[in-house]
Amino acid sequence: MNKAQQGSPNSAGTVLFASLIGTTIEFFDFYIYATAAVLVFPKLFFPATDATAATMQSLATFALAFFARPIGSAVFGHFGDRIGRKATLVAALLTMGISTVIIGVLPTYHTIGTLAPVLLAMCRFGQGLGLGGEWGGAVLLATENAPPGKRAWYGMFPQLGAPLGFLLSGGTFLLLTQTMTDTQFFSYGWRIPFLASALLVIVGLYVRLKLTETPAFKKVLEKNERVKVPVLTVFRDHARALVLGTIIAIATFVLFYLMTVFTLNWGTTALGFSRKDFLILQLIAVLFFGLTIPISAVLADRHGRRETLIGVSAAIAIFGLMLAPLFGSGNTWVVAAFLVIGLSLMGMTYGPLGTMLSELFPAEVRYTGASLTFNLAGILGASLAPYVATWLAAHYGLKYVGYYLSASALLSLVALLLTAKTPARSVHS
Repeated sequence: MNKAQQGSPNSAGTVLFASLIGTTIEFFDFYIYATAAVLVFPKLFFPATDATAATMQSLATFALAFFARPIGSAVFGHFGDRIGRKATLVAALLTMGISTVIIGVLPTYHTIGTLAPVLLAMCRFGQGLGLGGEWGGAVLLATENAPPGKRAWYGMFPQLGAPLGFLLSGGTFLLLTQTMTDTQFFSYGWRIPFLASALLVIVGLYVRLKLTETPAFKKVLEKNERVKVPVLTVFRDHARALVLGTIIAIATFVLFYLMTVFTLNWGTTALGFSRKDFLILQLIAVLFFGLTIPISAVLADRHGRRETLIGVSAAIAIFGLMLAPLFGSGNTWVVAAFLVIGLSLMGMTYGPLGTMLSELFPAEVRYTGASLTFNLAGILGASLAPYVATWLAAHYGLKYVGYYLSASALLSLVALLLTAKTPARSVHS
C-alpha cells in the first residue's frame, strides 16, 4: 500500500470540500458549454445561412459529451477501482479542465471554416470523458468516508456542485452580458469563462492532492479483492443493478436539461424573453435547486433513498402535465414559478441519487458501476433532451414536451419499484 493509502484518515471538512469543489468546477465547465451552445456557438461555429439549423447543430455537439461520458466512466472507473479514488479524480479533473480551456482559444467558422465545429466537437468529447470519471469518484469520496446514518448527507455534497456550477456559469454570462456590447461579447467576451476555468482547476487539484484513500478502497486492497477488468465484472455480475440504476436516473437528467438548456432556448426565441431577463429567472430558480438538495438528503437518510426517490418521481410526472400551461403562458411571474417548481423537484431527486446509485454496487466495482449507471442515463435522459424537446415543441406544441417529461418520470418510477430497498452495506464495504 502506498503512502497516500497509508496516510491519516481524511477529515470530514476536507472530504466534503474536496468532493464539492471538484464537481462545482466540473459542472461549471459543463454548463458554460451548455449556455454557449444556445447563445454563442450557433452564430460563431456553424454556417449562418439557417439560424435554426445552426442551433440544432450546436445542440448536437452539446449532446456529444453525453456519449463520451460512459467511455470516461469505463476508463476512469477502471483505474478508480484498480489504483484508487484519489489519483483517478485528479486525472478526471485535468481532462475536463484542459478540454474547457482549449475551447476558449479555438478559432471560429469565419476563420477556419468547417474545421472549427470539428475542433469544438473534439473538445466537447474531452469534457464528457472528464465528467464521466469525475462524478462517480466524487460521490464515492463522500459516501465511503461517511459515518453511519449520514451517507445521503455526505453524498449530497458532490451533488451541490451542480447548482453551484450553474450559478457560477450563469452569473458569469450574465455579468458579461451586462458589461459588454453584443459585438464585444461575440468577439472575445464569450471566451472568458472557458479560460477562467483554469484557475478553478488549480484550486481543485490543490485540494484533491492532499487527500488520502477512502476506507472502502483500503479494505479492498487489504483483502486483495480488486478485479482485473471492473467494467466486465459490472456487466457480467451486476447487470440488473446497472440497468435499473440507469433507468432510475433518466427522469433526473430529462428534468434538468429541459429546465435549463431547452427553456433558455425556447424562452429567448419563441417566448420573446431577452437573454438577460431569462438568465436572471434561471439563476433565481437554481437557488431553489441548491436549497432542496440538503432537504432531500435529510429525508433520504431518515426514510431511505429509494422511498424518497419514488415520491419525487411521482411528483415530476405530475409536474410534466403542468409544463405547457405554466411555461407556455409567457408571463414573467408564471414562468418564474414554473422554473422554481421544476428546479426544486430537481434538487429533491438529485440529492439522494448519487448515494442511491453507489449503494447498488460492492466496493471493488463501485466506481465503475456507479459512474456507468449515471452516465448511461445521461445518454438516454439528457444528451438528446434539448434537441427532442425543441423538435416536439416546434412540431406538436409544448404540451408534448410535458408528456415527454412525465413519461421519463414514470419510467424511473417503475425502475425504483423494481429495485430492492437500499442495501445495508457498510460504508467501508
